[in-house]
Amino acid sequence: MKTKTKIEKQLKKKTNPELVETIISAKKQKNWVGIAGLLSTTRKKQVNLNLEDLDKVAKEGETLIVPGKVLSQGEFNKKNKIIALKFSGKAKEKLLKSGNKIDNILNEIKSNPEAKGIQIIKNLESKKWK
Repeated sequence: MKTKTKIEKQLKKKTNPELVETIISAKKQKNWVGIAGLLSTTRKKQVNLNLEDLDKVAKEGETLIVPGKVLSQGEFNKKNKIIALKFSGKAKEKLLKSGNKIDNILNEIKSNPEAKGIQIIKNLESKKWK
């Protein structure tokens, strides 16, 4: 896990105001520092996952966090809450049509500061936070 100092140094290079605000909010919450570290990486290392990839690792009813962008390739056949930095237009449409809840990371940090029941999905490896 990255230190807050390292996250702060990488944050100075970011120009997207929404991303900056999300990283700052995550860094302030003890249980969200890991997400801040993932979001502060270079764009090249940022997580971009298709719906079919999420479907492989998700279990019904979980809250999944994608520290990057959710893309629309494939189908997502479970009922979950999907939290991501960004959603492609078609991915958002598919998720909402299939009855999933979607939100951005900043709103989830504000509504769930303890990060309870969150599963981080990064490159098809997942880590459960309690």
